[in-house]
Amino acid sequence: MTTQFKVCNCNQTMPLDASGGEKLGAALGTGALELARQLCRREVGTYLNALQSNDNLVVGCTQEQGLFSELAQQKNSVGTVRFVNLRETGGWSKEAKQSLPKMAALLAAAALPAPEPVPTVEYDSAGHVLLIGPSERVLPWAQRLNNQLEVSVLLTSSSPGNVLLNRSFPTFSGSDIQVSGWLGAFKINWQQSNPIDLETCIRCNACIDVCPENAIDFNYQIDMEKCRSHRDCMKACGAIGAIDFDRSETVRSGEFDLVFDLSDRPLISLHQPPQGYFWAGDSEIRQTEQAMRLVDMVGQFSKPKFFVYKDKLCAHSRNQKIGCNACVEVCSAAAISHNGDQIKVNPNLCVGCGTCTTVCPSGALSYAYPRATDLGMKLKTMLQTYLDAGGQQPALLIHSQAKGRELTEQLGQLFRATGKLQGMPARVIPVELHHTASTGIDLWLSAVAYGAANVLVLMTDEEATQYISAVRQQMEVAQVILSGLGYQGTHLHLINAGTPEQLDKALMALVPAQTPSRSAVFNVVAEKRSSLDFALDHLLKFAPERKEEIALPAGALFGTVTVNKDKCTLCMSCAGACPSSALMDNPDSPQLRFVEKNCVQCGLCEKTCPENAITLTPRLLMTEAARKPVILNEAQPYHCIRCSKPFGTMQMIENMVSKLSLHGAFSGNIDRLKMCSDCRVIDMMENKKEVSIMDVTGSH
Repeated sequence: MTTQFKVCNCNQTMPLDASGGEKLGAALGTGALELARQLCRREVGTYLNALQSNDNLVVGCTQEQGLFSELAQQKNSVGTVRFVNLRETGGWSKEAKQSLPKMAALLAAAALPAPEPVPTVEYDSAGHVLLIGPSERVLPWAQRLNNQLEVSVLLTSSSPGNVLLNRSFPTFSGSDIQVSGWLGAFKINWQQSNPIDLETCIRCNACIDVCPENAIDFNYQIDMEKCRSHRDCMKACGAIGAIDFDRSETVRSGEFDLVFDLSDRPLISLHQPPQGYFWAGDSEIRQTEQAMRLVDMVGQFSKPKFFVYKDKLCAHSRNQKIGCNACVEVCSAAAISHNGDQIKVNPNLCVGCGTCTTVCPSGALSYAYPRATDLGMKLKTMLQTYLDAGGQQPALLIHSQAKGRELTEQLGQLFRATGKLQGMPARVIPVELHHTASTGIDLWLSAVAYGAANVLVLMTDEEATQYISAVRQQMEVAQVILSGLGYQGTHLHLINAGTPEQLDKALMALVPAQTPSRSAVFNVVAEKRSSLDFALDHLLKFAPERKEEIALPAGALFGTVTVNKDKCTLCMSCAGACPSSALMDNPDSPQLRFVEKNCVQCGLCEKTCPENAITLTPRLLMTEAARKPVILNEAQPYHCIRCSKPFGTMQMIENMVSKLSLHGAFSGNIDRLKMCSDCRVIDMMENKKEVSIMDVTGSH
């Protein structure tokens, strides 16, 4: 299936004429590129005609994307229709006349085949919502929402101005509230702290009538500061049993589809709370906004499963020793937890930031929306097309599809409206992602290998602080590698911008860094470490300086292991714990071997070693020695004193004899420690037989 391209110069507000259209077509390797002036108005017929064919269609305009998408559905278009913003990202800027290579790059990326669909995560909400908070906030909203949702309320305090005469919905009161779960599957636990159980109370007012201290009002909760424990209210309540000052079972729980939290402070304080949880506090504007979102959360929903987890590669834990904990610590949605010697990722809580995959040193966690292979192909296509079209020193601007897209579009709009901003530079190619923290060192270095002079990651107020720290740390490692290879300049930039003015200033200050003299041709693969190998091999091949070793900052995913031979007994605990086969034993001889290329610096060996004999040193070894096993420690084998079979090292046996010789279980049989396991059993059986004979002889 071929692809047609339709590009509009937006009523000639973009410097793109017929000659430019021909150049774009040549850069894309197609003659099927039509240049329009008013595609969304007088020339819309050409778009409708294109829908009649079986071709895929790429439209270089997003002004009327909603309308054009609807028209494609009505026409039952066979091919796919995609839209690319060329106007705000290039056509409306100070360097618009030089933006043709970038436009070609964006169009070429849009023409790539659609990635394979990813698995989905399903939610089912029947609209049963629990409103939590003080009565003066909760009850008015409960009344408003009661005809749209199945409402229950949990009151954390009462106000005299609110009356609970009608039982329009289940009503509870309590404290110490805990919320867990997600859309369609929330579980709420709380303590029934007041003597009156609101759900049991029938609102007969008998307790109010008899209370001598007026400690009960029409909120049907006892003011314990006024109450003097006459218990007249309990007698008046009688068999109904709603009032109990000595209630032993105070734990309450319930299951709900949605949670509307009107507490002063959110009950879930995560940067990314679970879907279906809405906190509004005391802000009336926020309450209205969240209530509008709330009523739309009824039905069946799905989202992508954003990650792939390969437990065999995970360096999290071995033998209950925690090694790498990076993903657990960085997750702002509490979706990742310790699970024995691996981790557990809850797909219902995962919000798709992808930071866990960015910090994962082994590639056990990989991002799937998009997959590394698909995004790698997109970056490669963009950069190759840009360079082939005559562009120089390309920069990639990775931004989110929410606030990031808004800022990039405002950049072009403000340039067009006021002329005060510069707009998007011609060499800066925007790359829109679900979340900007989902790319890491493998894709960044691959992009530089493909010819990117800069890789920019735009962070706004959407991102959690730990995301920013994690991306900055990974960028530091990647930049140290590039600088260590002699590539001049700063290739990787983390841009913090909340306004188009801040973004404009950052882009104008950008200086191109040095790239390899030849662009790479490899493709990014699914395995993170393999993609890194491809990128590093290319960068080393064309490096201005060839170094054997580059020292890396702490937290790097490359490095070496040093063993203190005076302490090491070659017990091989480290080799047994190593998840990446970087540390290995030798089945034929007491040897500890190490392959540096395999090491992910997870620290499991260091934490497992009983002698504290291991030290990690982050570095990148650029020679073939990194791929070859080296011997970290070795010893002459200790031979069994009974059968002469080698079964340990001299140091190990001497240490064991020294530590256990005074132990009651071994003091009389110290020689058994010098035997192999087989001979030890034989000696024990023979000794037992001798003792039995002596017992029989003695009794005879």
